[in-house]
Amino acid sequence: MKKHFKKLLAAAILLLWVAATSEYRIFVKQHEPPALSALPATLPITEEATTTPILFPRVARVIDGDTIDIAMNADMKPERVRLIGINTPETVDPRKPVECFGKEASLKMKELTEGKSVRIEGDSSQDAYDKYHRRLAYVFLLDGTFVNKEMIAEGYAYEYTYRVPYQYQEEFKAAEHSAREAGRGLWASGACGAKTLR
Repeated sequence: MKKHFKKLLAAAILLLWVAATSEYRIFVKQHEPPALSALPATLPITEEATTTPILFPRVARVIDGDTIDIAMNADMKPERVRLIGINTPETVDPRKPVECFGKEASLKMKELTEGKSVRIEGDSSQDAYDKYHRRLAYVFLLDGTFVNKEMIAEGYAYEYTYRVPYQYQEEFKAAEHSAREAGRGLWASGACGAKTLR
């Protein structure tokens, strides 16, 4: 009788363990963050009152003034993002020397974004990725700062159209005009000037 009871008890414990393990796996699967390649083109800027918090990618590394790496967490392989509509002087292209104001542009991008959570937004007029497999995007800080436009407006980047117009083209051109007129950043007297950049 005791042996039979022990067998029943062991079987019950085993069934409970299997059930608990399955529930745990389901819970983990439901709550794991999405792969970066599965992220939608637009991520919401505000968190809604839901049971699952909205996750924003964080800027893991700044490559230069117009290119960053983002990742959902420290364990994930970062994805490279090229900001749409802007260009900055080169600092990392091995085929070219470091261009005037390139270091300043890189430092400004670090100041703005490095280590911070961001919202990224694609543009249907542009490809999702460029020929170097970098995601093409507009980048926003969670406080609403439009990073692409901010880099132009403060004189660290200039407007750049690749083949076809993009959503914020006129806005970016106006920001560059304003920066030129005010002599900000690379447009300052004694800095680089348009001839060096174009």
